[in-house]
Amino acid sequence: MSYVKPPDLVTAMIDAGASKVLISTRDTVIRAYMGGAILALGAVFAVTVGVQTGQPLIGALLFPVGFCILYLLGYDLLTGVFVLAPMAWFDKRPGVTGFGVLRNWGLVFLGNFLGAFTVAVMMAIVFTYGFAADPNQIGEAIGHIGESRTLGYAEYGASGMLTLFVRGVLCN
Repeated sequence: MSYVKPPDLVTAMIDAGASKVLISTRDTVIRAYMGGAILALGAVFAVTVGVQTGQPLIGALLFPVGFCILYLLGYDLLTGVFVLAPMAWFDKRPGVTGFGVLRNWGLVFLGNFLGAFTVAVMMAIVFTYGFAADPNQIGEAIGHIGESRTLGYAEYGASGMLTLFVRGVLCN
């Protein structure tokens, strides 16, 4: 595993941002799809452990496993490219344009959404026995989390969306 010395960290981040902007459309979407899927699986894992043990803190401590896996495998999350891609543009890296940054954001959003949505559909099937029953305890817990994470910001309108955006950036 490589090691980046602290003084070289910014350069490494700019290099990473440039490589993300310049990667092919197909590879960007695949990496983002897998990132969204693994992050969603990590969330399901954390909620499952929290519900089954009755200790949500244990689930919260295990959630970063999903992040570790997706980053070790080189997959992308939108929150990461929100930070890295503009750094390469600001540094005027060859081939990195404002349009390229926006294109990268759009493709990573699409891939993350599709990957997470695929996992959500599969988990909905698992938690409802193929939609033949009400969600089990884990499915109910995930539903309540989803409600609080979306409807909780709706009353604030654009300010709520700005807050979500900034929280996403701060995840990294």
